[in-house]
Amino acid sequence: MLQASDRIGGVPAARIEALRVRESATFAGARPKSAAAAAEPSGFLDGVPLHWMLDWPMPFRMVVAQARGATITDIDDNQLDDFCLGDTGSMFGHSPPAVALAIRRQAVKGLTTMLPNEDAAIVGRLLVERFGLARWQVATTATDANRFALRLARAITGRPRILVFNGCYHGSVDETMVRLKDGRPINRPGLAGEFRDLTQATEIVEFNDVAALEAALARRDVACVITEPVLTNSCMVLPAPGFHEALRRATRDAGTLLLIDETHTISSGLGGYTRRFGLEPDLFVLGKPIAGGVPAAVWGMTDDVAARWAACSRAKEPGYSGMGTTLSANPLQFAAMRATLEEVMTAQNYEHMERLAARLETGLARAISSAGLPWHVVRVGARVEFVCAPGPLTSGAEAEAAHAPELEAAIHLALVNRGCLIAPFHNMMLVSPATTRRQVDRLVKAFGDVCGDLIA
Repeated sequence: MLQASDRIGGVPAARIEALRVRESATFAGARPKSAAAAAEPSGFLDGVPLHWMLDWPMPFRMVVAQARGATITDIDDNQLDDFCLGDTGSMFGHSPPAVALAIRRQAVKGLTTMLPNEDAAIVGRLLVERFGLARWQVATTATDANRFALRLARAITGRPRILVFNGCYHGSVDETMVRLKDGRPINRPGLAGEFRDLTQATEIVEFNDVAALEAALARRDVACVITEPVLTNSCMVLPAPGFHEALRRATRDAGTLLLIDETHTISSGLGGYTRRFGLEPDLFVLGKPIAGGVPAAVWGMTDDVAARWAACSRAKEPGYSGMGTTLSANPLQFAAMRATLEEVMTAQNYEHMERLAARLETGLARAISSAGLPWHVVRVGARVEFVCAPGPLTSGAEAEAAHAPELEAAIHLALVNRGCLIAPFHNMMLVSPATTRRQVDRLVKAFGDVCGDLIA
């Protein structure tokens, strides 16, 4: 148990607890309808339809009445500036008009058919044009897309293992659920029902550690390195200068495929981090916002990988490949993806997002400095995060050590009470095309006020 003298992120634990208690009462007092709804039997396990919803640092979950643009309104008529945006699923705003119109048009023409429609070919060409890889498949989640891409990588290389970086996040792909503890690979704590030692199939090294990467690949039994361009689902870690060039060189030297998962770093700009910084992956995955909030994901590959897969397919025994799900590549996904790629995921929108995200980054950093707190701010395009520790961070181990759950939970709750919603799992904030300068400035002020409360 924390003692009154303990400090978390440079802040006395007693002060954090006092903030949490005060803000919890404020939250509850403003949401009697949500409180009543939370108390009613729901039929859902633990009272929520997805157990991740339990991770919101609130006394109870608020019930959403409407999400539009960059604003959420709950059933008690509290309006929040939304910087969580469905944890990236609505990165381009809630219900972008072009996507909403495309969904309405397609809804009366069929939702799923197991056959392509006219939008499918257009989406395929747009994916090639936007992201550069030559051949594509559609899945329903990024988890599925990553799983399928890794299966393909193993098939065409004939190698059993993959490599991930400590602190990575690739959805709920089993093989990636490993971490380093005291330099030793282990299954991630908290996995439910896992009966295997996942480290038997997965190499794990620290992000930015080129020597460890090269040593792990030297055995030439790794089919694929799967990585985000930036570690994001923790305290954010940027690549060191030259890291991506070294990663690409090492994988090619070892005959290992490189999979870049852009599900979070699509915030970087048009074409994602890959296009913006000239990365050259063999495989590419993008989920969450690709269809404007409709469940969809895509995974692409180079011509060389596609040719190797074709040869493998001709040689393998007929039967189920283990790649694909029935509802994937349905007409509703194609309608939403086409609208997103053509009308929402545009250079103009990214310019707006980048400009306001830079303003947010500057404002948060200024508030931290004014409060004299030992924290820092990091940004990847439209994605901004404050970290309650000094920075910059260089590895997953450092990111884990920087995480301050009690402090972050109190800050999140205090921001909600000041009209600002950020991601519940970490300190991530997204700027969308619908986000306004006024909303950014409100968040900066609210954050500054909370910092002031913590040091007062």
